[in-house]
Amino acid sequence: MAGGGKAKRRSAGPAPPATTLVIDNGANTIKAGFVRDVNEGDSDQTAVDGPRIIPNCIARDRHRRTFVGSDFEKCKDFGEIAFRRPVEKGFIVNWEVQKEIWEREFFDSKAPQKCDPSETRLILAEQPNSLPALQAHCDQMVYEEFGFASYYRGIGPSFNAYQDIQGIFRTPRAPDTIAELPAEVILLIDSGYSHTTITPILQGRPLQPAIRRLDVGGRLMTNYLTRLLSVRHFDMRNDPYIVNEMKESACYVSLDFKGDLEKTWKGTRGERRKDYLTGGGIAKDYVLPDSHTRFHGVVREYEPGVSARARKGAISTEDILTLRSERFVVPELLFSPSDIGMRQPGLADLVMQSLAALPIGLWPSLLANIVVVGGNSLFEGFVQRLQTEIAQRMPDSCTVRVVRPEDPITSTWHGAANFARHEHAGKLAVTKQEYEEHGSGWVARKFAMGLGVDS
Repeated sequence: MAGGGKAKRRSAGPAPPATTLVIDNGANTIKAGFVRDVNEGDSDQTAVDGPRIIPNCIARDRHRRTFVGSDFEKCKDFGEIAFRRPVEKGFIVNWEVQKEIWEREFFDSKAPQKCDPSETRLILAEQPNSLPALQAHCDQMVYEEFGFASYYRGIGPSFNAYQDIQGIFRTPRAPDTIAELPAEVILLIDSGYSHTTITPILQGRPLQPAIRRLDVGGRLMTNYLTRLLSVRHFDMRNDPYIVNEMKESACYVSLDFKGDLEKTWKGTRGERRKDYLTGGGIAKDYVLPDSHTRFHGVVREYEPGVSARARKGAISTEDILTLRSERFVVPELLFSPSDIGMRQPGLADLVMQSLAALPIGLWPSLLANIVVVGGNSLFEGFVQRLQTEIAQRMPDSCTVRVVRPEDPITSTWHGAANFARHEHAGKLAVTKQEYEEHGSGWVARKFAMGLGVDS
């Protein structure tokens, strides 16, 4: 009876908006773009614009200039820069800041991606297990403050099921094969700025009891690198952006942690170990930006004589840091959080915990379809190390496949854009009229049903 009533309301209401704004509202960056209907006689034809990657922050440099969202691209001096971020621990907690960024990007007269909310559907990706109070506030802002015509708030990892997963794995198949969406089963690992989540997904629906979270993300690793540099080299505590760039360009996941640690060990007092003096194939020189001729740091091959001259007080026009064990002990936190005293298992053990919450019959399919997304998956060696560690914990008869999409940062957005063109979007999105008629509690319950629900 409820299904008949719903169909009746939809048939009597206005047609779905021709434009859908898809937003993956990350803690570090927003990924945003449009999916538009194309009126060429084919009702299924759509055009996809985007996504743009927008810094999700309001920044102020040492000269007290303020940059909102994509304005940050105009910033040239990243020393002592301060950030205000609307997202903490993966969730929007400061709508005052988030509203200012969204208005700058989507609603102002000179907005780069200007749209009319009253004629637009919004698809918004959120992290798993958000607090109901934060979700209700988000829904209220979307409908009452911005006035979107239609809206769906879904779990970000689940949108990846609307990608061609077997295409990402390069599974052999006939050339004319059309991927069925959503994918039947995937194990999605999303390692981003705030944290890392493990989400098993079955036919587009997250298996909630098995979702696991590791409180290690890009921000924590940047802070850890800052602490190491401040102890061993320069005080970098007021330069988080520069340290973050250094982490992204110079750090890697070690496939032999003990061996790499041995190569970078200086030795006991008075000892001159050859691997340390030559760099051991690991040491790199990092040239810091000077905010005049060089606005971003540069990674160079290690030159032993450079650091020696610096210690002797030779005049140099460059500030150079020699990175040794810092390059791999920072990403190691993903696999061994106990290195800094965190009482959480590493990523491979967390995958095993997630699987343990599910019927064992699902394990082979999940292990053979592990997809990693998020900025941290770009670390060199991340995919190989994760696959090796998971395989070591499973019987030899189990097939373990781990893959990273071509662009893991925008992968969730592309999945959400595919979802926007799927019939599920029409079933799950809620119009502003329905929100006003049924209230926020009804909307929250409908969204909580998740993706891929026949309703």
